[in-house]
Amino acid sequence: MEQQRSFGTHTTGTLYLVPTPIGNLADMTIRAVELLKTVDLIAAEDTRHTQMLLNHFEIATKTISFHEHNTQMRIPELLAKLQNGVTIAQVSDAGMPSISDPGKELVHAAIEAGIPVVPLPGANAATTALIASGLPPQPFLFYGFLPRKTGEKQRVLEKLSNEPATLLFYESPHRVGKTLAAMVAVFGDRQAVLARELTKKFETFIRGSLTELQTYAANELKGEFVIMVAGATDKPAVNSQLPLRAQVAAIVATGAKPNAAIKLVAKQNGVAKQVVYDAYHELDK
Repeated sequence: MEQQRSFGTHTTGTLYLVPTPIGNLADMTIRAVELLKTVDLIAAEDTRHTQMLLNHFEIATKTISFHEHNTQMRIPELLAKLQNGVTIAQVSDAGMPSISDPGKELVHAAIEAGIPVVPLPGANAATTALIASGLPPQPFLFYGFLPRKTGEKQRVLEKLSNEPATLLFYESPHRVGKTLAAMVAVFGDRQAVLARELTKKFETFIRGSLTELQTYAANELKGEFVIMVAGATDKPAVNSQLPLRAQVAAIVATGAKPNAAIKLVAKQNGVAKQVVYDAYHELDK
């Protein structure tokens, strides 16, 4: 067990985690601007991108690159500076450091080295989208970006299929359609919301069923997206007195997808999914 007091006298420097706007520069907090002016160094995901932000707020602090491709090389260098009393602010291109962005490895290393880590509150796309979605805001489960490979994506979605919390994902515009199709196949036709271009001029919320959103996503899309999906309702009751095929059919009648129903019936009856699959499709005759 250990205890960190964020403010007070320290023998080392401090690592500050500073959120930056996700689109609207006016969302930069006064505290964040003042801190970026006073720290010794800014570790930035993309120094060129961050420099535009710094120029806007007339911040002259020196920057150093810290991104997913140089993490292992940079951490010893940044730790040495912190241990020698240098104060460092870590920023990503937009939003919260570490949340689907670089940062967590440096935070872990700093904590292990006994260096104070101080977070600042600020912009975050997931929670910004959630509170305006109309879906239950708590509990929620933030996943971030799903795997790109189809099989891996399906396995993750299957693990989340019985999660009752509202589900939050990030997705790039050219993969939204495929991701929604995968969700329909695994989750069935739940209520969902797309949020795009948050805090910007063309900020838009698209609310409807997953299949409706899939149709919408068939058009060319632009901007970064947050996908929010209603959590699973209580599992349908399985009447184990019925034949396997009838059990699956009863669950499908509630709106569940056949594959999800087959999986549930197999689990409740303690048999292999292939057995239930064959029974439902009458392949066992």
